[in-house]
Amino acid sequence: VPSRALASGASSKQEIRERVWEHLEASGLAEYPRPVRGRIPNFKGSLQACGSLAGLHAFSRAREVKVDPDKPLEGARLAALQARKTLLVPTPRLRTGLFNRIVPPPGASKEMLRRCATSQGVRDYSVPVGLDGKAQVDLVVVGSVAVSEKGWRIGKGEGYADMEYAMMVSMGAVQEDTPVLTIVHDCQVLDIAEELLGDHDLTVDYILTPTRTIQTNCKRPKPQGILWHKASSTLIQMLGKIPILKTLRCREKQAGKDVTLQDEHPALPNNRAAASTTKVMAANGQARAAPMGQPHGGSDPVSPKLEGSDTITTVYLGNLPGSLRVSELKSALRELQVTPARLNWQGAQHRAFLDYRDPAAAGRAVSSLQGLSLGGSALRVELTKSQRDKG
Repeated sequence: VPSRALASGASSKQEIRERVWEHLEASGLAEYPRPVRGRIPNFKGSLQACGSLAGLHAFSRAREVKVDPDKPLEGARLAALQARKTLLVPTPRLRTGLFNRIVPPPGASKEMLRRCATSQGVRDYSVPVGLDGKAQVDLVVVGSVAVSEKGWRIGKGEGYADMEYAMMVSMGAVQEDTPVLTIVHDCQVLDIAEELLGDHDLTVDYILTPTRTIQTNCKRPKPQGILWHKASSTLIQMLGKIPILKTLRCREKQAGKDVTLQDEHPALPNNRAAASTTKVMAANGQARAAPMGQPHGGSDPVSPKLEGSDTITTVYLGNLPGSLRVSELKSALRELQVTPARLNWQGAQHRAFLDYRDPAAAGRAVSSLQGLSLGGSALRVELTKSQRDKG
């Protein structure tokens, strides 16, 4: 099947994805992990395609390279390590942060570098890089399900590559002229209608296949940060799962940027999403009007009663920077939608205690606050050891 025919008549990105996945499997081009459906597909010749990196000027002049963790890009990660470049790999699904910097053992052999380039090696030989990591990425390498010679790219549909790039823009890790490259099989280079692309979609400047190096000369602007006001359902779901994304939104709001989500915009009537959120927060004793104020002094993290509740659950926040103000913490808690019933601020001891009437709400707070960085310090977050009821 000619590759151009795979996209012929396709009316959606998903239709193109399905055709590419089916073709790779049916033609015997698919490689482990199988099946390739739902993945950035690995393919026969991926190492050969990655090998073309060494001859690319954009790669040779790069000092810091970001490569996605997908299997077909393993050769690209290896090439970066062999060339002694700084290699950044996104944390899978951004669960625990933005990047991992791969740090091979001193004097690593070729075999050890190959291991470091694998998914297991990324886990074993890396250090996390957060929003304050001062990364300066010179080349971005992403996986694709399909791509056009014009630079239009289709990923697997979860939006992580687009999100990672937008976050890199927001943290100043990439510039307008930072090249973006993808590595695919020749059959994945298709004609893609530009109208299928959205403002958030990442385009590419170079395409490597087992037989070709394509410079797209793409003029379509890349995303300039996260478009909060055009938040898709995917982005809204990500906000609930990715602590570092919540942190970034909180920071941008504090910097004066409008981070209002589409469904939160006050001009929209019948704001069902906001009403639903308010209802949930009220049910958990987390309504925005809830008093976060009077400290319940003392250093022992216990759980006294609050008026109108049987018991409460307390969340401990540690490692608060000395420059942090209680108002900034309150703002962050509201932004993350984990407003407690009461806040016990102990700034002099670099800590605070958050009281929740509902244990489930406390659990959500722990999950949401994990990985949060305030004032350059990563917070320590956990339930208090003691949940005593003081009557």
